[in-house]
Amino acid sequence: MAPTKSGTPVKRTARTIAGTHAPVVDASRTQAIALYEAALRLMQEGKFDKAHAAFDKMLATSPGDLADRVRMYIAACVQQISKGQTTFSSHEERYDYAISLLNDGHYEDAREQFKNILEENSSADYAFYGLAVLASLTGDSHTCLEHLTEAIRQNPRNRIQARADSDFQDMADDPRFTELLYPEA
Repeated sequence: MAPTKSGTPVKRTARTIAGTHAPVVDASRTQAIALYEAALRLMQEGKFDKAHAAFDKMLATSPGDLADRVRMYIAACVQQISKGQTTFSSHEERYDYAISLLNDGHYEDAREQFKNILEENSSADYAFYGLAVLASLTGDSHTCLEHLTEAIRQNPRNRIQARADSDFQDMADDPRFTELLYPEA
């Protein structure tokens, strides 16, 4: 700010076309702050991977005063990410974890675990079964039937298990489901 003759600082403003004054707005700083706030929201939602990526992306272009805070939040994200990583010694352990997520209502996390099993072992009938249960619980009958069909194709004992599984109760009125579980009828 420039001092006036009286020594009082005056805030500089840009002259507009009409001759009036408007505050000087730094568009890049405004954008950096918007990105910063969005990354903070991701952290608050527990999406540390996405927040870390957002902070990393903005670090190179952040103003100096903001860059220090960005580095601090990057470190916090890295710490949370490493703390939250779970390792499994077998696909069965990952499956048990996925089922616990499913039972707790963490459907997207459970879906991710089932898909991770299938990426490593495409013949894991129990992962297809888990995806079928998940689809049934979330009201996606078409996907439920697809996954259950594959689970039964890979292991016919899944048909017997599905008949007694209460997680499929919402599918009981679907004739396609009945036909899949009782083909002999």
